[in-house]
Amino acid sequence: MKARCTNCGEARNSGALAYLCNCGGIYRYEPDFKYKDGGYLANYPYLNHAVSIGETKTPIVEMGNLMLKLEYFSPTFSYKDRGTKALISFLKGQLPAGSRINEDSSGNAGASISAYGGAAGFDVNIFVPEKTVVSKVKQIGLYGATIHKITGSREDVSAAARTAEGYFASHVYNPEFRDGMREISYEIFQQAEKMPDYIFIPVSAGTLLLGVISGFQHLLDSGEISKLPKFVAVQTEAVMPLCARMNKLPFDPKASVPSIADALVSREPPLLELMHKAMLENGACITVSEEEIVLARNELATAGILVEYSSATVYAAQKKFGGDGKRLLIMTGNGLKNL
Repeated sequence: MKARCTNCGEARNSGALAYLCNCGGIYRYEPDFKYKDGGYLANYPYLNHAVSIGETKTPIVEMGNLMLKLEYFSPTFSYKDRGTKALISFLKGQLPAGSRINEDSSGNAGASISAYGGAAGFDVNIFVPEKTVVSKVKQIGLYGATIHKITGSREDVSAAARTAEGYFASHVYNPEFRDGMREISYEIFQQAEKMPDYIFIPVSAGTLLLGVISGFQHLLDSGEISKLPKFVAVQTEAVMPLCARMNKLPFDPKASVPSIADALVSREPPLLELMHKAMLENGACITVSEEEIVLARNELATAGILVEYSSATVYAAQKKFGGDGKRLLIMTGNGLKNL
């Protein structure tokens, strides 16, 4: 299983750390083997060892016709640990002990990279937007990373991390991070008595969306499922590059419009073309307002499900979505992250 360029199709050299092809394209892993029910490494053949800090299968809770996949049961309390485990495990086999790695994040990915990177023995540096939620910055720091606050746009933060000394361990560009998200699809397949007809996914940079689609496509290609579920991407009215493209809506990526969903802030995601292409045949995109997000979070809390605002977007979206069928919502982050 090799990472290949999504533009020219060229395979990345074995053991290479480049996250972009010479042609400028983004690398992506596509499983070339049948799904194996044999532990983590069985479905990640490019890894020799897995860095672990206590992951477990996250539970699925039933709420009427809804299935809630509680990803905040991950070690750093968000789904980002799926991608980080794959990325840091890969880097541990490629970089010398104590190497400096850099990541740009609005919070959750930074905490995850800090925790796993520290456990793997790396010198972790996290670049965050200047106005990142204080509680998330504190969490990043507690795991031992050096924090760099950057003034400007989300893209400015990424540029600062990319040009700093050390390896750019980007959760957006590095294909291992995106590929790590396949594991969520496998767990849903293993846990659900009946496969969901729809899967609602909050979307910012797109790593979760692309990884989940890849995982289900692998299950389909392996003959484990007979059809793909329909994927419903969810974005805020303030930040909606994918929905704007899919639904032909006006959206100015340069306009700075704040949202309470602080984890969904990527206005010009580098993976936008890949997301759009992946969603054309089997996807829909829905936007939700600030008021709908707050209401959704409060309704979930009264049912015992405390999620961050960015995660509550999928609950708000499914209330607006027509049609019948079983729905699964990926609840991405713990509500304690932004009380």
